[in-house]
Amino acid sequence: MHIHELKLKDYRNYEDVTLPFKDQVNVILGENAQGKTNLMESIYVLAMARSHRTPRDRELIRWDQPFARVSGSFTNRHGNFDMELVFSKQGKKVKVNGLEKKRLSDYIGTCTIVMFAPEDLTLVKGSPQVRRRFLDMEMGQINSVYLYHLSQYYKALKQRNQWLKDIRDKRKTPDEAMLDVMTEQLIQSGAELLVRRFSFLETLEAWAAPIHRDISRGKEALTLSYEPTVPAEAGMSTAETADVLRAEFSRVRDQELRRGTTQIGPHRDDLAFFVNGRSIQTYGSQGQQRTTALSLKLAEIELIHEKTGEYPILLLDDVLSELDDHRQTHLLNSIKGKVQTFVTTTSVDGIDHQLLREAATFYVQEGTVIRND
Repeated sequence: MHIHELKLKDYRNYEDVTLPFKDQVNVILGENAQGKTNLMESIYVLAMARSHRTPRDRELIRWDQPFARVSGSFTNRHGNFDMELVFSKQGKKVKVNGLEKKRLSDYIGTCTIVMFAPEDLTLVKGSPQVRRRFLDMEMGQINSVYLYHLSQYYKALKQRNQWLKDIRDKRKTPDEAMLDVMTEQLIQSGAELLVRRFSFLETLEAWAAPIHRDISRGKEALTLSYEPTVPAEAGMSTAETADVLRAEFSRVRDQELRRGTTQIGPHRDDLAFFVNGRSIQTYGSQGQQRTTALSLKLAEIELIHEKTGEYPILLLDDVLSELDDHRQTHLLNSIKGKVQTFVTTTSVDGIDHQLLREAATFYVQEGTVIRND
């Protein structure tokens, strides 16, 4: 998977930019607050139809402009294709080869992408929400069915939470039949999510564990664990998982009515990471946490390749300076020759690697980009 050309129209601080890229490594240089991360973000947005930095699409539109457009020309093993995304006050529209896609699940995954930013180094110690988002974004790219069930789950969750809140705040007598219907909707989509998350995590561990062992020079064994809020387990069928959810929702029914919110389900689950059997969240050093984050990102690349037959585009947003020489070298050696990579940094000084010396270089200053070959 490669992006050959990127076009931005009134996106963030970019008025009108067209950029051609190399198939291997592209380095984006510039001082802080000049637009390096905006440029990197635009590639992510084009692939994922949302920003990794803000949930508010209007922030992506240049000041006082009616819309923003991001488009790109790509090549994968099947040939060339174009993608386009437009944000406006009316919402967003996505197109592939000029044809509008009505459902985002039909668009996301057309271009697969892996983003590695400084905040990802806190994946281990960060909040459960960060880890759930990590799961959802990566799984959504390679499994449109998962993305569909995720959308259905959150629609049902929003409706159910609003109903529970109204019952609590207005002190109404609950309509038990209505609650049963909403709960069953949540159970059906929730069971699909749980089964697929358990399976995905097993596959991710199979890739991440040997990578982690190599980075730690054979000293550490990494294991991953999915931590559900219900007693579901890997290997359960969707029907078995639904039965577990049904029993648990029955158990917490009165508690949810008192609190006015849904207490259990995939939206409250978490991931746990262990090195040599010990929790990294609790006992891990900063080095172990960073090695784990790096291992997961490199594992994502291989997993996406395994599932789709394509290597994703890799975005390294100001992250190399956060890694020591050993982890930098392992990362750059791992991607050499197989993954189109974009690197943002204020300087390449101190990063001594042939991959960067052979890269196309772009200088960014106040929304203007100059390519230097």
